[in-house]
Order: sequence, then structure tokens, then C-alpha cells
Amino acid sequence: MSDTEVVVSPETTSEEKHGLSTAARRKARVNRTKHSKRYLALVKGVDPDLLVDPVEALNSVKEKSSAKFDETIEIAVNLGVDPRHGDQMVRGATNLPHGTGKSRVVWVFARGAQAEAALAAGADVVGAEDLVERIQKEGGASCDITVATPDMMPLVGRVGQVLKQKMPNPKAGTVSPNIAQVVQDIKKATRLEYRVDKNGIVHAPVGKASYTTEYLMANLLALVNALVKTKPAASKGKYLRKVTLSSTMGPGVKVDIVALQKLLEKV
Repeated sequence: MSDTEVVVSPETTSEEKHGLSTAARRKARVNRTKHSKRYLALVKGVDPDLLVDPVEALNSVKEKSSAKFDETIEIAVNLGVDPRHGDQMVRGATNLPHGTGKSRVVWVFARGAQAEAALAAGADVVGAEDLVERIQKEGGASCDITVATPDMMPLVGRVGQVLKQKMPNPKAGTVSPNIAQVVQDIKKATRLEYRVDKNGIVHAPVGKASYTTEYLMANLLALVNALVKTKPAASKGKYLRKVTLSSTMGPGVKVDIVALQKLLEKV
């Protein structure tokens, strides 16, 4: 073999052929989204570029919710905000007329009469120092949400790093002097908290596939109306940029925002 001859290893040939190393191809396969045949069949019936009237969109999503359980109907709202700036954060809570269809486990920080009222309203766990000690010992709170009376917040602050997203927050309405009403709304599943993610999108449930279209529409309008009312002053340009509806196991359907805004004007 001459000095100028180049020997190409099998690994090099493979990389040139596929454009990726073996490790990179394996990682790509692992991260690849896998869909069932049922889902792929449903996707074929959806035009990804078509904007659909809100009522028709809900009907379409309901029709495509063919799983063996009562799927949740979800909404994704792309907002014209940049959450990296504090003055463009969108966060709050609203009551859905017909609830989300899912009750949550609620822990309450309260004392005395407020604690008794919370228990009467259906709270799963109520406490003060004892509840803080439990959370510290267990390293977390095995509940969906925590709420507190204002006077309890200095105490709750001790476990703020443990609770993280479950920490009671005044902006989310989970710190309130009317603790019984908050608990009642949560347990009846009428109360819905929303928060924009880092991509400027709000994801939230608006009911179950078993709900009537009228119930789903009432919930949808209540949520979007709440988002519009909490539009940050720093948000410029178009605020409602894209709205997509889907069921838990179904494809997304894009909603015609112009038609949606006309419905909002009647709320």
C-alpha cells in the first residue's frame, strides 16, 4: 500500500452515508414521537392549515375523541407576549361555568375557624405547623394544589422550595381570606388556573369529550375572555395569535380567531 493511499474505516463510511453517527441516529430514534395507527388515521382527516369556526372545531374534536376513556378537551392559546419579561407574564385563575370534569386533591394551610371551613368545603388535608412538618419530612406534597389564608404565608414560606409550582400564590387566587370558597371551586372543578409557558402558550382543559358542545363553548369563552382581560400592558401587536383545540389522544384543530373574537364580543 502506497504512502498516499487513504484507508476509510467502516464507521467513517457509515457516517458519510447517513450524515449522522450511529450514536446520533440512536438518539434520534429514541426521541422520535410515536403515534398509534388510530391517531395517524385521525390526522389524515384534518387539514393542518385550515382555520375552523369554534363550534365546528369543538364538534370535530369531540368526534375524533375515540379512546376508551372520557378524553379531556384541551385548548392551546398562543399569545403575543414574551414571558422572559416580567411585565409580559400572563397568569391567573377563572371559573369555568361547567367545570373541567376533574376534581383535584387540595391541601390547605389554615388555622381555627378557617381550617374548619376548609374541611367543610371538602379540603383533603388541612393544617398549619403540622402540615409544614409533613411536607418537610416527605420532601413534597402529594396533592394537586395547595391553598392558604394570607396570615399563613410566612409559615408556608418555609417549604416554598419544596412546593415549587404548588406554592400558594395570590396571583393564582390560591391565597385568599375566603378559603372555603376557593376550596369549593377547586373541588367542584369549576376553578381553573392558567399560566403562559416559556413559548408564550397557555395550555388548559375546557371540559370532557362527554360534555355537550354548548358546555364546552361556554368554558372555552370563559377562559379566553379571562386571558384577554389579563393582557399585559407591555404586550404589543396581535395578542391572540393562534388557538388550537384537541382531545387527549386526538389531533389538533386550528380555530378561526376572527370568528372566536366575534363570539367573545357577545360574552
